[in-house]
Amino acid sequence: MNKNNWLMVCAAAACLLVGQVTEGIAQKRLNAHFVPYSSVTFGGGSSTYFGDLAGYRQPFKSLTTLPRWNVGLGYSRQFTPHFAARAMFTWARISGDDFTFSKSNPTQLAIPYARNLHFRNDLKEFALTGIYNFIADGRTPENRAKITPYLFGGVALLAHSPEARTPTETNGNNGAYEARKWVKLQPLHTEGQGQPGYEKPYSLVTVAIPVGIGARYMINEFFNVGLEVGYRYTFTDYLDDVGGDYAQPDALQGLSTLMADRRFERDAARENKERYTVATQLFTSDPTPFSTTTRGEKGILPDGYLLTQLTIQYVIPGKIKCPPIR
Repeated sequence: MNKNNWLMVCAAAACLLVGQVTEGIAQKRLNAHFVPYSSVTFGGGSSTYFGDLAGYRQPFKSLTTLPRWNVGLGYSRQFTPHFAARAMFTWARISGDDFTFSKSNPTQLAIPYARNLHFRNDLKEFALTGIYNFIADGRTPENRAKITPYLFGGVALLAHSPEARTPTETNGNNGAYEARKWVKLQPLHTEGQGQPGYEKPYSLVTVAIPVGIGARYMINEFFNVGLEVGYRYTFTDYLDDVGGDYAQPDALQGLSTLMADRRFERDAARENKERYTVATQLFTSDPTPFSTTTRGEKGILPDGYLLTQLTIQYVIPGKIKCPPIR
């Protein structure tokens, strides 16, 4: 390499180094003069459950079986061009049903078809999350990016209480049951919880880890619209009231004896549709689904749920305290 080529390489390297330093200084100046701002978010959309009654092994089927709704209200603070924090309360309903999940293919899904359990659960979630914007905001809220994709993650406190419908009859104990109605399952201790030799009752408050992606679009100075998809990993296996083995009859009493084991009901427990003829035909040669002691799937992930939200974000006006960068 001759002398002129060396000079050109050195000049190019010097320009690159100067450019990097200049860009770093400019970014620091931008952060130094960035005006933090706050916003209020309202969102609503769909909720989907994953667990014993809608397995992780069939994610697409679980996503499309019994989606329900959610609504949320939150407060965000944008601290830097890239980073924000948000506190949000979300009320979401999730639901699962063995019959609905398996009725399209009862041969391949024989165990849930026989098990015949179902639930619904209204979740109250309070989440604190950090948000990373892939595209930096401008110095002021008015100069924020037109389209901003982002990631979020954090921690949430979750209150819940699963419910299920009572059967049409009491299987001969007291004649016809007065009406099919939704009842709370945790106080019934359907897996014998609290009895000698069984686990203690599960808590109705747990922790969840929310993670997800989203994107927002700036409509004008004060409003954004967005779309967000987030999964919640929880620390309970009882969002659906199903997690262990069937309890022995002597560990149950009253209504819990009806709600704990619904394999031998003629009708689908939630929909009240006749399904027992198909079940008995399927299991005449293989009684395993009727004889197994396992009520829930063990050794898999805890229960979880996916929230999809359309959001509207209002940017709270604030005074600009820093002079513009010149």
